[in-house]
Amino acid sequence: MTIAGRPVPSAIRKQPVAGEVAVRPLGLAGDEQADQSVHGGLSKAVYAYPLEHYAFWQTVRAQARVAAPDAVLAPGTLGENLTLCGLTEDRLWIGDRLRLPGCELVVSEPRRPCFKFDAVMGFNQASKLMAQSGYCGSYLAVLHPGTLRAGDEIELIPGPREVNLRELFRARMGRR
Repeated sequence: MTIAGRPVPSAIRKQPVAGEVAVRPLGLAGDEQADQSVHGGLSKAVYAYPLEHYAFWQTVRAQARVAAPDAVLAPGTLGENLTLCGLTEDRLWIGDRLRLPGCELVVSEPRRPCFKFDAVMGFNQASKLMAQSGYCGSYLAVLHPGTLRAGDEIELIPGPREVNLRELFRARMGRR
């Protein structure tokens, strides 16, 4: 990725894969994290993002004249290595477990947007819009390593239900 004419290490742009992918304690096989001081590690092994928010990002990119109104964002564009359906931030709590047929993950924290998110989205207000919308996605720790594949059913197993993901994100971003 190039920002202001300078190369910046980034692994934000992910590509969909076919077939089975190994899930390890530090992330998915074949995945990379360019800056492990803010991404990666045991509590941030997997970044999940709801497919439901893609329409929002397509619309704001079109309004910012970054993309044509009919331009479709592919899963993985927002940096996630797991695109979820039906599991938005308001439905997830820290400690909730996501059981897939071949592995189990646990919700650990919300994503905080950075300047690389602005760059990949193509406009400087993207991070601000993520903060305002609460459409942050979730970092997941690997509770039981194994495998996953596109289309796997995900069973949500409620955790202690003390800290909601969206509310934690808004608190961290200074919004209530």
